[in-house]
Formats: sequence, C-alpha cells, structure tokens
Amino acid sequence: MSGNRNFFVHSHALCESEKIGQDSRVWAFAHILPGATLGRECNVCDNVFIENDVIIGDRVTLKCGVQVWDGITIEDDVFIGPNATFTNDIFPRSKVYPQTFARTIIRKGASLGANCTILPGLTIGTNAMIGAGAVVTRSIPPNAIVVGNPAKIIGYVDAKPASANVEAEQKADETGVLETSVKGVTLHTMKEVADIRGSLSAGEFDRSIPFKTERYFLVYDVPTAETRGEHAHRECHQFLVAVKGSVHVVADDGVNREEFVLDRPNKGIHLPPMTWGIQYRYSQDAVLMVFASHYYDAADYVRNYDEFKSLVR
Repeated sequence: MSGNRNFFVHSHALCESEKIGQDSRVWAFAHILPGATLGRECNVCDNVFIENDVIIGDRVTLKCGVQVWDGITIEDDVFIGPNATFTNDIFPRSKVYPQTFARTIIRKGASLGANCTILPGLTIGTNAMIGAGAVVTRSIPPNAIVVGNPAKIIGYVDAKPASANVEAEQKADETGVLETSVKGVTLHTMKEVADIRGSLSAGEFDRSIPFKTERYFLVYDVPTAETRGEHAHRECHQFLVAVKGSVHVVADDGVNREEFVLDRPNKGIHLPPMTWGIQYRYSQDAVLMVFASHYYDAADYVRNYDEFKSLVR
C-alpha cells in the first residue's frame, strides 16, 4: 500500500491520481497523470503511461508498454496486451493540438492482443477480440474476432463453428428442418429437382418457410470484408437463402451463438424475432435473398447488442 490508500503503488512508479479504485495495483515505472480515473482491482504493469482524460473501469489489465492517451475510455474487464498502441489524433503534427480528441471506447470484456494498433475515435464492441499486431481502422462490433492490417473480421467469439453443422444437417428430420442450439433458429433444406435441363428448388410460405411474407430484399455486390446485419427484430421473422455464392450467418439468442454457411440455393435459415443476426464473409458472387414477415419498420430493429441482451433477459 502507499500511505493510507487502499491500492498498491510500487516504489518505482509515479501515480499522481487519487482516483484509483480499491485493490488496484500499479507496478514499477508506470506513470499515471492526475486527471486519470482507474477502477477497482485493475493491474497496471511496468512501463505503462496513462494520460489525464482517461477513464478506466474495474478489473482492467494493462500489460507492459501500453500508453493510454487523452480521449480514451476503457470499460470493465478489458485486457490490453503488451505494447498495444492507442492513437488519439488522426492528423498529428508536432506542437499542433486538436481542440478535442476523438473519443475511443473499449467496451466491456474486450481483449486487445499484443502490438495491435487502435486508430482514434473508434469503438471496440463488447467482448470483441483483437488479434496480435492487428491495425484497427474501423469500429469493431460486439463479439467479433479481427486480425490483420487493416483488421478484418474472421469469426465471432463463442460461436459454434460452421463446420460443426455439416454433420448435423444429416440429422435433419424428414421435412428437411434442423433444430439448432440457438433458440427458435432452424436450418432448412428445401426440395430440389435436378435433371439434364438444370435444377429447380422450391419452397412454400407457411410450410417449408415457416411464416407468411410481406416483403423480400436482395443483398449483393457486398465486398468480402464487409459485415451486414448486426441487429435483431422485435416482431419480424426472416428467412435467408443464398441464391448464388456463399454467405456466413451468425445467429445469437443472447445465450447461445452459432455460425452457419449458406452455400446452396436449396438451403435456408429461419431467424425468429429477438435473434441477433450477422451476415459476413460474402463470396464475390454472393446474392442473398431475405424473406420478411413484416413490412419495413425502423422501430422494429434493435441495433445495440447490449440493449438486445437486456431485452432477452
């Protein structure tokens, strides 16, 4: 302990802030400026620098060699790996300072790998995983796993992998419907007729497609690096079919998360209301057709993952 304070500061550290939470630990050669706020049970390792306009939540780990500049908020339970680099000025010049620094927010439970770089003004979503050495140039959605320069999404945390569904599809019942681990989400294999003239696949609304439809839309010409969806619906059902190419679909009920590959025109997935849906890894020729049970209504969308989690509880 240092004086009567209920947090630990190593004798070779310089902690100028008194806004340090109980049971936090600040190790050798770390420097925390007076305006910074640090929560409970944090671990600030050697050679960490924390500037003034910084808010850090509870149980945050800052490994060696991290600098946290003005304009950065780090929420609870975040891990920052060794030498991870934050920036706060898009166009830096020596002795030229912006009026305000763009706010960078690292949401609860996120992990930033060693030597990654986070550009200013971005949000790293809840529970996201940033790979070692990644250069993050855009905000990252909740639960996403990103790697590379520029960072691209390669998967989602705790999602049952798409490869696990191949064997499971063989267990579908005689109607071609497969129950999944995600509440209400079903994978469908529609009837297919093939001969020398070509192939035909057909589905019937309220039968093979389990609801009546009021609307359809097509998604195409999506760059392979882009992610779509990232929302839930309060009342609307959706049924997705990749009529050309392939698309990866992640379905999430707030407890279970599973990934699927739509890669045949006779294969579809039903996403009921209050299912968080994500579509990504579009092939270059992908055309995704979506049938919806309701007309478009902006109020039916839930676009914030934390709000979705709260609603499904």
